[in-house]
Amino acid sequence: MGLHVLTYSPLSSSKTIIFNSTTITPTLCNLLRPPNPKPTSLFRTRFTTFPPKHIASVIPAAGFAGSLHPSKRSFRGGVVVAMAAPGSTQKSEEEWRTVLSPEQFRILRLKGTEYPGTGEYDKFFEDGIYTCAGCGTPLYRSTTKFNSGCGWPAFYEGLPGAINFNPDPDGMRTEITCAACGGHLGHVFKGEGFRTPTNERHCVNSISLKFVPPSSSPSQ
Repeated sequence: MGLHVLTYSPLSSSKTIIFNSTTITPTLCNLLRPPNPKPTSLFRTRFTTFPPKHIASVIPAAGFAGSLHPSKRSFRGGVVVAMAAPGSTQKSEEEWRTVLSPEQFRILRLKGTEYPGTGEYDKFFEDGIYTCAGCGTPLYRSTTKFNSGCGWPAFYEGLPGAINFNPDPDGMRTEITCAACGGHLGHVFKGEGFRTPTNERHCVNSISLKFVPPSSSPSQ
């Protein structure tokens, strides 16, 4: 009678198998089981904190309904450099009376309309920029002007952020005004079938506008 001992050592534990020579019945004894290893991380992450820094304003004031930092805009060589902030040119009605002619005041401030076919820019198609006659803010490029035959200057779109759109009290039409000073320009009409990129017609009073050629820079 004898015992045969076979030792087996895998990575996770050590085991001994004892064979009884008479019964040939193996007995499995787990003699040694090392403690579970403490998990470790293959990567170490270090976090570094920084003191807060002052963030300067990088959002242009033109993106808000009101002036944070009113900016000038100018036209050089056919390019509008900057936009004026909406609402940046405000005056009392008495102040407007002193800087506008009676006819300009009637149309820009009292929302009047000039007679069709009588405006200075109705059949005018020179290259340049059309600015607000009240405050000098650029409103339209000459490249967006077209002959609609309506008797007033017609544009298919204004400069970005330069025009405000407000429904008339009767709900029949949409008024367009200068975003900088609120001066009345005219009305916008859509879906009339004109072959323009926007299918819109900005019907503007000539008296509300001032034309500036490419060689000049409009000032406010």
